Amino acid sequence: QVQLVESAGGLVQTGGSLRRSCAATGRTFSDYTVGWFRQAPGKEREFVAAISWSASRWTGSSTSYTDSVKARFTISRDNPRNTVDLQMTSLKPEDTAVYYCAARRYGGRSYSPGEYDYWGQGTQVTVSS
Repeated sequence: QVQLVESAGGLVQTGGSLRRSCAATGRTFSDYTVGWFRQAPGKEREFVAAISWSASRWTGSSTSYTDSVKARFTISRDNPRNTVDLQMTSLKPEDTAVYYCAARRYGGRSYSPGEYDYWGQGTQVTVSS
């Protein structure tokens, strides 16, 4: 089992940047595919980005992004530190949501929230216009 703790969210202006971190405790985090999801008020939780598990703490991973964040968001992982980061740039008001990190052991980079077994607490990101 793994526990996920997310860094605090924040309030930024349109065009600004914010870095979100997801830290894991419990098991070998490199064994887990990690996704970022977000949920805006009145909307379903949606996929943002995912990064695959690594064969070892030192090997690379594959990434996926939803179309609306491609070229603006970057997901990365630091296996020795057991963290996955989401760097968000050129933020827009429509990026405003509660952001969650989630993990699944040895799974693919699924777009479906139901495929992930472990979830962080979720934190608010607000982009003002």
